[in-house]
Amino acid sequence: MSTSDRTDTTTELQADLVVVGAGPSGLYATYYAGFRGLSVVVIDALDQLGGQMSVLYPEKPVFDVAGFPKVRAQDLVDSLVEQAAIAEPTYLLGQQASLLEEFDDGVAVTTDKGVRVRAGALLVTGGMGRFSPRQLPAGGDYAGRGLRYAVPKPAELAGKDVLIVGGGDSAVDWALCLEPIASSVALVHRRDAFRAHERSVEQLRASSVELLTPYEVLDVRGGDRVAEVDLKGPEDVVTRKVDEIVAALGFKADLSALSEWGVELSKRHVAVDRSMRTNLPRVFAAGDITDFEGKVRLISVGFGEAALAVNNLVPLVRPDLPVTPGHSSDAA
Repeated sequence: MSTSDRTDTTTELQADLVVVGAGPSGLYATYYAGFRGLSVVVIDALDQLGGQMSVLYPEKPVFDVAGFPKVRAQDLVDSLVEQAAIAEPTYLLGQQASLLEEFDDGVAVTTDKGVRVRAGALLVTGGMGRFSPRQLPAGGDYAGRGLRYAVPKPAELAGKDVLIVGGGDSAVDWALCLEPIASSVALVHRRDAFRAHERSVEQLRASSVELLTPYEVLDVRGGDRVAEVDLKGPEDVVTRKVDEIVAALGFKADLSALSEWGVELSKRHVAVDRSMRTNLPRVFAAGDITDFEGKVRLISVGFGEAALAVNNLVPLVRPDLPVTPGHSSDAA
């Protein structure tokens, strides 16, 4: 990591660009800003780089990144960190961006640890606060005792009877990931249809994963750990023995700081225009946190948004530079 990880002893920093969020989009934006000749400070509430990919599913295969038929999530993060090193960024990890000041010629962002970063522009790519899982209504007392909300280390579930709750991409992906590892995998969803990618759902239906739809978790029981669950269907209640429950119900991000800054939100996301600019003149956004007509939340889309945002903010920070960059092969 070509960075200096600052601590509370540093209270004032200066950069061309401050990026809030060290997930894939933020790391790629950091690289691209360096490619355009900008200095960068990156802030993230998590204490490690990579965002949710590193914390929640480092072993998960990723399929939608150009040039990689399949890439392990943590390997992708490691490559992005290596790529971002061109910018020689300063990373402020384990710090939440809490205060925004606007000036005619730039912005200042202060973290909850008192570090103030003065920059020409701000790019929000996530990292605003610690995200929390949507709770499983039944059995919350068993969190950490057989009930989990993420599977960062699939090998921990080897040989166990696993019940996955949910119908989105995470639920389906974890079911497929755990199928060859666990003793058995069942997926319970309150609807017959899934929200996951069509190809993944096809693989799920062709797998040995038991599908329980439309069912909901009614009750969770056990002693020191989860032992069994009651599942309520349209006409009956089914009791199953389980060793582990994975509640893949999504995560909630804390965007309260953005509201306090005056950033316009749309459906709990940041509203941006075609240049990835928010309603604030020197504040841009990219990645899953953004919302606009036709938005598709894919990692590959986030990379494109990050490059678009950086190129459009460059003239604000460096008036001598154009929006349009040169070819990377020319720079090499």
